[in-house]
Amino acid sequence: MTQAIDALSALAQETRLQVYRLLVEAGTEGLPAGRIGEELDLPPATLSFHLAHLARTGLARGRQDGRFVIYSADFQNMNALVGYLTENCCGGASCAPVPTKLTLKGKSNETLPRSRRRA
Repeated sequence: MTQAIDALSALAQETRLQVYRLLVEAGTEGLPAGRIGEELDLPPATLSFHLAHLARTGLARGRQDGRFVIYSADFQNMNALVGYLTENCCGGASCAPVPTKLTLKGKSNETLPRSRRRA
């Protein structure tokens, strides 16, 4: 439970969540730290702080590749976290929903009233 709390706490910060989502999108090959910083417009010290936090919680890992450090999501730990969160879901029966895109609230994501929609 402590590991789950640490991982969820790490993801509860906007910049770390952005970094983590980028790493998940990159897949197992990962991304060089510099590229992550460029993609998210983060200074190196800030990025380093957030990557270290993700690594400490087991959500990401870094590997040396020449003079670059390549970071990737730790998919085994990610799947273990999701498994922990859903292990007693629906009384143990399979109830996994069809994956859908997360709907975010906010002005840029609001649905227009029917009267303002284009036909």
